[in-house]
Amino acid sequence: MDSVFEELYQKYHHDVFQFLFYMVRNKEHAEDLVQEVYIRVFKSYDRFEGKSSEKTWLFSIARNVAIDFFRKQKGWKEKILEKFDWSTNHVRDEYPIPEEITVQKEEIKWIYKCLEFCTMDQRAVIILRYLQDLSIAETAKALGWTESKVKTTQHRSLKILKKQMEMSYEKEGVTSEKVGVER
Repeated sequence: MDSVFEELYQKYHHDVFQFLFYMVRNKEHAEDLVQEVYIRVFKSYDRFEGKSSEKTWLFSIARNVAIDFFRKQKGWKEKILEKFDWSTNHVRDEYPIPEEITVQKEEIKWIYKCLEFCTMDQRAVIILRYLQDLSIAETAKALGWTESKVKTTQHRSLKILKKQMEMSYEKEGVTSEKVGVER
């Protein structure tokens, strides 16, 4: 069990941390929640049936840990919207030039700012689909939803993001023809 647990941790701890960080928007809380995820994994690994990938199973546990965290918070919806430290974003490009890093960081900040207008479920779908690169089926398993619900939630959250991005561009004097959100 120790070697299996160690392997799971080494393979997925960064992805689990990143997911929780984007959900709770606080590094310290995310670190605590990652520990809670792995405590639950350790306690329940013998019940893992292998019906989904281990990564999907971990994200399912992480989502439930995040939900439990928010339930314990007073006024959790308001706290979700205000808890993101923009200075700690990670850029995924392995070899960007400095100018690209600056542009990427600004784009990431802008997208995450627009995510504030999405519900927690919509945000979870966007994070799992586009940041963690899970498929529709994997996302559905991680969230305990049907694939149809994931697609609908994704569609709605992309609509919200597009609208918020267009409004942001218009405030900055850029026309809406230049705005594009991909599916």
